[in-house]
Amino acid sequence: MLSSVLALLAVAPFFVNAQSPVYGQCGGQGYTGPTTCASGSTCVYSNPYYSQCLPGSQTGSTTTTTTTHSSSSSSHTTTSTGSTGSSTPAAGNPYTGYTVFNSPYYASEIAAAVENITDATTKSKASSVADIPTFIWFDQVAKVPQLGTYLAAAQAQGSKSLVQIVVYDLPDRDCAAAASNGEFTIQDNGQANYENYIDQIVAQIKQYPDVRVVAVIEPDSLANLVTNLSVAECSAAQTTYIACITYAIQQLNTLGNVYMYLDAGHAGWLGWPANLQPAANLFSSLYKNANSPSMVRGLATNVANYNALVASSPDPITQGNPNYDEILYIQALAPLLESAGFPAQFIVDQGRSGVQNIRSQWGDWCNVKGAGFGTRPTTNTGYSQVDAIVWVKPGGECDGTSNSSAPRYDYHCSLSDADQPSPQAGTWFQEYFVTLVTAANPAL
Repeated sequence: MLSSVLALLAVAPFFVNAQSPVYGQCGGQGYTGPTTCASGSTCVYSNPYYSQCLPGSQTGSTTTTTTTHSSSSSSHTTTSTGSTGSSTPAAGNPYTGYTVFNSPYYASEIAAAVENITDATTKSKASSVADIPTFIWFDQVAKVPQLGTYLAAAQAQGSKSLVQIVVYDLPDRDCAAAASNGEFTIQDNGQANYENYIDQIVAQIKQYPDVRVVAVIEPDSLANLVTNLSVAECSAAQTTYIACITYAIQQLNTLGNVYMYLDAGHAGWLGWPANLQPAANLFSSLYKNANSPSMVRGLATNVANYNALVASSPDPITQGNPNYDEILYIQALAPLLESAGFPAQFIVDQGRSGVQNIRSQWGDWCNVKGAGFGTRPTTNTGYSQVDAIVWVKPGGECDGTSNSSAPRYDYHCSLSDADQPSPQAGTWFQEYFVTLVTAANPAL
């Protein structure tokens, strides 16, 4: 109750003055809220549906705004240049000047979902999600031929098209969980099967050299090697994970049009102070041992998770971790990466981060109840270290089943803060999608 009161007090002045807070929405098609921004921020156009208050000066001068939370010694710092209020994009940002291709598969899922929504307002909001770019997951080798179809469609749209993909098919995948177990096993020719999977991806992309690709490489895998080697499955998979990821980034690097971000968990996983240096060591050693592939751009964080890029206040479940949101995690990890010779640029998934303080424990990840779609994809991130806010997880595709008798059951999907009943991982979860739509923040 106290935290709720404090949260209300924190935002009350903005409502009184009819201003949107820093990082709040300030415009967009169908938006009816405040269109002016709190002092120190500027309303920046992101897309027809969304403009956002981003830190910066309207005078065109370079300013640095630091917000320090009284409950923590950590601070959020962003340096903004120019009248837009957003950080000057870092050199080599793969998103700069490119149009992101929308996933036809996700659009078809949404179209089917919309047909089952009766409320007109919700139906309209749900339909708009199809216009928001998300990553396309290749979690089975059988899906790889579809990549060529998507690349061809992107090329047909004209020059400077960008396709976002997730490479996700390691043998004994997700070694510390069950819901997302993959099709390959180490004992059954897993590494060779994975290399064939990568070769097929490379062959598809090679046919479309003019289409830019951004790839997130193997969610959860390397983070498990930092914190979960006490789990027998992870310890047994360590050598194979590293060999497979090394193969993936080396082969994709040869193409010249694939920008890669290795997955780095999230603030509640590798963001704890004790995990930062081991994480930096792992990323840098893998990178160097792969001969420092030039197309590895950096790291992806918060993939399929719920953390805010910038939290207005620490969620009680984060107590004890000074890096309680994604930007604090990034700002703590980046210097360690840089000193180790690893490229420290980031993309951050905010696809389901619209509602905070909804988990019982920070490690709860399965279909968390009350979640809402979050900040729309944009390169106006406010932080030079963050190339883009993205939606990696297609909202509405299930994290895992609550059916304890199912072969891919994970107990996290039956916790009190998990939406139930839920279907198998990767299948459509209609009720959850509707919740993401209605709880979206900023509103759809």
